[in-house]
Amino acid sequence: MFTLQQVNEIHDRLGSASTLKAYLEALRSVGVVASDSYLTDGHTVHRGADGYEVATAPAHEVFEIATTSDRDAALEQLRLAEAGEASYVEMSRGLAAAGVEKWTFDTAALTITYYDRAGTVLLSESV
Repeated sequence: MFTLQQVNEIHDRLGSASTLKAYLEALRSVGVVASDSYLTDGHTVHRGADGYEVATAPAHEVFEIATTSDRDAALEQLRLAEAGEASYVEMSRGLAAAGVEKWTFDTAALTITYYDRAGTVLLSESV
């Protein structure tokens, strides 16, 4: 099974938008099946086979997740981040305000999916 140290090393090396596909492939190579990143505090739960999980520490201050989701506002936050006009924390704050509870990386399908508090898919895209 993979360790938090392995996951952190992969993140330090490849954890950016420009290397997202390589990041997911590297996670898959150590046994990560999926990763859920929670906007409330930025912690991530990395899941492997047979229910195995490791979780990171929170990555930022606590953000309240809006009770009503706004897909267009979430898309705008992602556009700002992609254009380099918003930092990771600014993007996370904006996504939380748009009602995004978490995003999930699927290392086999090479997708990222954004969910609201009800578990509704707001956006899913290939990386």
